[in-house]
Amino acid sequence: MTTLYGIPNCDTVKKARTWLAEQQQDFTFHDFKKQGLTEATIKQWLKHVGWETLINKKGTTWRGLPDERKAAVTDAASAIQLMLEFPSVIKRPVLQTGSASHVGFSPDQYQQIFSK
Repeated sequence: MTTLYGIPNCDTVKKARTWLAEQQQDFTFHDFKKQGLTEATIKQWLKHVGWETLINKKGTTWRGLPDERKAAVTDAASAIQLMLEFPSVIKRPVLQTGSASHVGFSPDQYQQIFSK
């Protein structure tokens, strides 16, 4: 089962969804702003991707946080709490395949994932 996590109006998420559809890959889209996220889901991602990769420090959500809140994100536990509180701080999209989690999108990256 393949799940693509993100928000529908994100350009990168749109590109990933289009690529998956064009390649006739069966997937479920999970809008984590509307459908939410669980701590268990984020911990599953963290088995494959570091919390530093999951936090999008270039995004407007991160830049809008107070400096003391940013400084408090020092490990996986504090990163999980931030992601649960502000899901839009997560770098998008997150692709969950049966065996792994992947962050971001490029056609080459997805081609490698699905050619295995």
